[in-house]
Amino acid sequence: MAETTTLIKSETDVSTTAPWNVIVHDDPVNLMAYVTYVLIKIFGYNEKFATTLMLQVHQRGLSIVWSGELEKAEFYAQQLQFHQLKTTLEQAS
Repeated sequence: MAETTTLIKSETDVSTTAPWNVIVHDDPVNLMAYVTYVLIKIFGYNEKFATTLMLQVHQRGLSIVWSGELEKAEFYAQQLQFHQLKTTLEQAS
């Protein structure tokens, strides 16, 4: 009689890489209202949250506006750059 073996995949096997942060940097060109508008348009954030992120960019010089898997982070960064926002990616620690 043949034996059957069942393999169980643990949660740690799924993904061990740190998420990627999409960072928007302050610049002297874009108006605060425009940055808020772009964050709402690209991420679907509500106006209050988008304004909070925009103020972080304005006051601190940068803000992490999204965090997650690399492929999606690259897509979001490309969209933000298309709208002329200075954007970088950084792997979370």
